[in-house]
Parts: sequence; C-alpha cells; structure tokens
Amino acid sequence: MSAKAITRPPVEWDKARHGPGAYLMPDALFDGQALRSGACLRIAGNRAFPCESAGEGPVWRLPGILSPGFIDLQVNGGGGVLFNSQPTAEGALAIARAHRTTGTTALLPTLITDAAEVMEQAVDAVVQTYGSGGIIGIHLEGPHISAARRGTHALGHVRPLDAPTLRQVDRLRSEGISVMLTLAPEACAPGQISALVDQGVVVAIGHSDATADLVRRALGEGAQCFTHLFNAMSQMQNREAGVTGAAINSQAYCSFICDGIHVAPEMLQVAIRARPVPERMILVSDAMPTVAGPDRFDLYGQTVVLRDGRLVNAEGALAGAHVTMLQSVRNTVELLGRGLDEVLRMAIANPAKLMGRKDLADVWALSVEDMILIANDLKSCTFPLAGVRG
Repeated sequence: MSAKAITRPPVEWDKARHGPGAYLMPDALFDGQALRSGACLRIAGNRAFPCESAGEGPVWRLPGILSPGFIDLQVNGGGGVLFNSQPTAEGALAIARAHRTTGTTALLPTLITDAAEVMEQAVDAVVQTYGSGGIIGIHLEGPHISAARRGTHALGHVRPLDAPTLRQVDRLRSEGISVMLTLAPEACAPGQISALVDQGVVVAIGHSDATADLVRRALGEGAQCFTHLFNAMSQMQNREAGVTGAAINSQAYCSFICDGIHVAPEMLQVAIRARPVPERMILVSDAMPTVAGPDRFDLYGQTVVLRDGRLVNAEGALAGAHVTMLQSVRNTVELLGRGLDEVLRMAIANPAKLMGRKDLADVWALSVEDMILIANDLKSCTFPLAGVRG
C-alpha cells in the first residue's frame, strides 16, 4: 500500500466552516484511485475531509479498508427478486437493497431479453426510482442479440434493434437517465450504433456471433464496452479473432464475471495482461435473485436452481451468477493474482468512468453513508458510518 499523500478534495475540512466532527483512522483508504496507508479523515456533516493528523475530538480507528461502495453495471436480481419478473419500482428498489447489504452502493438494474411491454415496464420503474437506493440507470441486455449466442435468453424475444426499444431509449435519455445497451453488431443496421452513442447511450457488444471485422466496425461507430468477456460471444480462433479476440485487443472497456465458474481464471489472466491500454476492465456480478435471497427462482417459466455455486436451468445451462461484488473482488485478487488497488478500480473507478459518474468513485464527493469498510481478508464489509453526522 502506498504511503503517498492523500489526494485533496476541492474543499478541505475547516472547523469554523464545517463545525466539529470525529476523526477516522482506517488501516487503509481507497480514495477512488489508489490505496493509501496512514490516512486521517475528519467527519463534518455527512462528508469526509482529509487532515494531517487527529486533533481534539473522538478518534475512530477502523480495522480494514475504507472505500467508496462498489458499482455494479449488471444486476439481474437480488433478494429473491428478478427484474424481468418484477419490472416495477418496488422490484428495482428491492434488488438495490439486497446488493447494498454486500457493499454495492450504485448499480444498473438489468433487464435481459424480453417482450417489448416488459421493457416498457422496466423503463417506467427506473424512471420512478432513478437516483434512489443507488439506482444510477438501467442496463438493457438484449433483446437485440444473436440467436446463436443467446445463452439463457429466450429465443422467442430475440429480434433486431427496433422502434420500440429506440422509443424507450429516447425516453430515458430525455430524462437524463444513464443507459447501457448490450447488443450484437449483427442485430443492427449501419449507423444505428453511432446514433445511440450520439444520444449518450453506453453501447456494449455482447451475446454476439460476429466476426472481428464486424466488431471493429461497431467500435468505429462508438461502441464503448463488451459485456461479460468470453461468455456468450464468438471465441478466438487461429484465423478469426471473433468477438473475444477483438474485445481483448481493443481499447474499449470489457466487463467480466469472476466467480471461478463462468470463465477459467487462466483465461482472465491472459485477457487482462493482453489489454493494450490499462484500466479498461470492469467487474460485474451478473447477479440473480439468489444473492441475499432463496436458492431458486423462475426465469421464462423455468425454475433456476443454485447447485454448488452454479445457477442452472432445466437444461443444465448457466443462468446468471450467484456472486457479489465483494466476492468478485476477493476472487480477482486471489485467483488472478491482481493487486488490490487495481481490483478496486475494476469494481469502482472504471465503471464510474465508463458511465460518466466519476463522483461515485471519489471518496471526497460521497456521503459517508456510502463508504464501506472492507475487512483486510476481503471476506466481509460493513457500513461503519451509516447514520453518522459530524
């Protein structure tokens, strides 16, 4: 851990202006970019301010790593609720509450491939809840994907990019709500991706059987991300890089699931080392209702069951993930051998930057209630400052 000086916020704590408060001295501080040891913070109001050393007032020593909460850009469900099955304001908030218990303070409720009317209901839900409970937008994962690479997505709803989806995207963007749209380049007409990007949509390539050439054309139109690298996409071959090879070799962001099940750790190690630019990897959970919920749920009328850490449908196919962002962080450190500061950027800073929400990764811009304390063994986290006012 670095002992460098703490990055200063725009305004530092001043007793005359901000009043009294408590001093915090965690084992380490992740300020949104780097791990800092020897940090001292002053709580005033609901904000944290750096200071050189503790003065008069209570001093709280926090055993662990104080950090902004995790940012998860792919959350299908949690707390027994699947967004596709309950695309309501209550459903979205229930999912957010479930994931907050595991350290995620900002997320995109994710709707996978479904009927147009279900998408409309999900959009209604996010319009109603945007900015509440940690909901920072919506992720529409499909339905404009490849039938060959649909995974557990329902074939009957797979379709090319169409007017009903574009209307919902228009509505969201007119409200200033962030949208991530995962699609297959082969499901779009030329110019459609660039039109979406011009609206401020984060276009992610996923569930695609495209060639590397077609992927490069989509990147040329402004696609910014790839959804769950290696999964549900054409693979690398000796004479065709596929979506996977094009993704790894691009400068776009790549999200990935690190549960030890969806992708072999060795393949993720290779991918991370091979990226041509740093800080373009994003941890996502792809979580389902079993996170902080029961061990089974219904998807498209089929029961999905948790077995030995895997979520499988009646056909034995994987159906989302049963993993939290905290577990994903620990797995990326332990299974992939990456440094904790880099991994925390994957879970916090990189997704914040992609979505244009750097404030969510800045410890000085956050309410102290959205700061988490991660145990040094990375096995648990708490909200030590919930309800605290300096």
